[in-house]
Amino acid sequence: MANVVVVGTQWGDEGKGKIVDWLSERADVIARFQGGHNAGHTLVVGGEVYKLHALPSGVVRGGKLSVIGNGVVLDPWHLLKEIEGIRGQGVEITPETLMIAENTPLILPFHGELDRAREGLSTVAKIGTTGRGIGPAYEDKVGRRAIRVADLADDATLQLRLDRALVHHNALRAGLGLAEIDRNAVLDQLREIAPEILKYAAPVWKVLTERRRAGQRILFEGAQGALLDIDFGTYPFVTSSNVIAGQAATGTGVGPNAIDFVLGIVKAYTTRVGEGPFPTELHDEDGQRLGERGHEFGTTTGRKRRCGWFDACLVRQTCATSGVSGIALTKLDVLDGFETLKICTGYELDGERYDYLPTAADRQARCVPVYEEMPGWQESTAGARSWADLPAQAIKYIRRIEELIQCPVAMVSTSPERDDTILVTDPFAD
Repeated sequence: MANVVVVGTQWGDEGKGKIVDWLSERADVIARFQGGHNAGHTLVVGGEVYKLHALPSGVVRGGKLSVIGNGVVLDPWHLLKEIEGIRGQGVEITPETLMIAENTPLILPFHGELDRAREGLSTVAKIGTTGRGIGPAYEDKVGRRAIRVADLADDATLQLRLDRALVHHNALRAGLGLAEIDRNAVLDQLREIAPEILKYAAPVWKVLTERRRAGQRILFEGAQGALLDIDFGTYPFVTSSNVIAGQAATGTGVGPNAIDFVLGIVKAYTTRVGEGPFPTELHDEDGQRLGERGHEFGTTTGRKRRCGWFDACLVRQTCATSGVSGIALTKLDVLDGFETLKICTGYELDGERYDYLPTAADRQARCVPVYEEMPGWQESTAGARSWADLPAQAIKYIRRIEELIQCPVAMVSTSPERDDTILVTDPFAD
C-alpha cells in the first residue's frame, strides 16, 4: 500500500492540517516526524474546531494510530495539557491510539527559559523564535546531553542525563545572568510526569515496520515549511530541524524506500511569520486584503502573518529539495475578486537574473522579485469541489503555477472545510 509524506513547501501555515485530516481518513497510521509544539494545525471537522500543536492530526479520527516520532522534540507537560483539552472535545486518546518514540528528546523548562533569554538580547539579531525551547532542545540532542523518553523509566539514568545537561546549561545561564537551575525541582517534575508519558512510549521504528509489512497505509506529517528547514531554509531565520520530506524517514525510523508519494502543501499566495527575507512581501492594500481575507494569524503565536504574491521560484526550489510528487494548492478562494494577480518567476540581484533564491542571507535580503501578471476572476471559488465549479481564469492560474514550479497539482483546497477539495491525483493510489 502507498505511504504518503505531507510537507509544507513555503514558510509554513500552508493549510497542512486540513489536508492531513482529509488524507488521514484513508490512512491507518499518522506519524509526526519533526518539530515541536511551536507548529500549529487547525482542523475543522463536522463544525468542530481542533487546534493541535504536539499531537498528530490523526488523533481526531477514530480507529487510527497516531505516532510522535523521534525527529520531534517533545514538551511532556504541554502534551498532557493538549491531550486533556482534546479529550474535553470528545476525542478519546489512549496508548492504543497514540504512541511516542522511546528515543524522542524532551523539552525541559530550562530550554524555554534559555530560548527566551537569548531572543531578548538586544545585541543579537532576532530570529523570530516562539520562545518554547525548541532550538535549545535540538541543540541538546546533537550535543548528546538530551533526556529522552526512555530515560524516564530508570531513575539512575535520568539523574545522570540531567546532571550532564546542567553542566552545560548552568554555564550558559551564568553568562546570561540567569539563576542556576534547581536540579532537584526539575528532577521531581520529571519523576512526577514519567508514568503519564511512559504509558505512550513504544519502539516506533519497529511498530511502523510491522504496520507497513501488514499492508497498512502510513501518513507522515510534517510541521512548519521547507523554507524553514535548518539546511535549505532562509538561514538563520529558520526552525531547528530538517523540515523537508527526507526527514520523514530519519524522524520515524523507517527507510526512505517506505515513502511512495510526497505531497507538498502550497498556499495560492505567500505568507511568513516572524523575521527573515520575503521577496514578494506586500506592504500595500493588496497585502492587507490577503491577510484579512485569509485570516492570517498564527495558530501557535497569534502573530499576524506577512503576506505577498505567489513565489513560483521558491516553490520550484522546495519541490526539488523535498522530491515533491504533487502539490495541494490551498486557499485559492482568498484570491477571489482581485483584478490582477502577480506571480514571481525569478529575482534580480546586482544586475543579474536568478531562477532560485541565493543561499547567502545578505543576497536573499536584496533579491528583487520579477513578476508575471495574470487577470484575476470575480466569481467565487469558495467551496468548489470539481474543476467545473472553478472560473476559467482560476484554472489558468493553477495551470500556470504547475508550469512554473515544474510539479503537477494533485489537490486543490477551496475552504477550511475538509470536503471542499478537488482531487486530481490520489496520493494513496498504489
